[in-house]
Amino acid sequence: MSKVILVTGPARSGKSEWAEILAIQSGKTVVYVATATENPGDAEWDKRIQEHQKRRPSDWVTLLVPVELSATLADAKPNTCLLVDSLGTWVANLLEQDEETWKNTLVELLETVQLVAADMVFVGEETAWGVIPAYPLGRLFRDRLGTLIRQLGAICQPVYLVTGGHVLNLSVLGSPLPSSQNLTVLRNSPPSMYS
Repeated sequence: MSKVILVTGPARSGKSEWAEILAIQSGKTVVYVATATENPGDAEWDKRIQEHQKRRPSDWVTLLVPVELSATLADAKPNTCLLVDSLGTWVANLLEQDEETWKNTLVELLETVQLVAADMVFVGEETAWGVIPAYPLGRLFRDRLGTLIRQLGAICQPVYLVTGGHVLNLSVLGSPLPSSQNLTVLRNSPPSMYS
């Protein structure tokens, strides 16, 4: 059975490094699924990409997948570990999708993740710990990424939070939120000790 892991946290927290360690520990052939593409007009962005490239072992396969993430995952071989870095960049690449198209894209990804025989390690940014963006596109990005991280986190095991130079296993330390369907059941059930 495949293992699906989510590594989340703020910028520059070490998410990618931890995900790389997990991919190595899988003992499988690692396929690095890069959602970012180089931009000749942005030297600082390209430098970030190069930093990631330098850390990768030479025997890893790298796929550039700015958009077609579900199709790439569906094609994965069972003896591989896919390291997807990062979900935030993937969401940004799809911001032009209208709401209905985005919902379908999200559902397709979540369904595909549950069917793939390969191990998968996803890296996703936590962007909503600060102020609400003052512009619509920023709010759209934050909301879409937050929804993706929450829904993917519900099907991943384990989920890690990397922050302050530390790795926390949220699957051990926390409790998953009930789904919206389960909330209806909880509202109609007898009072708990917290009532």
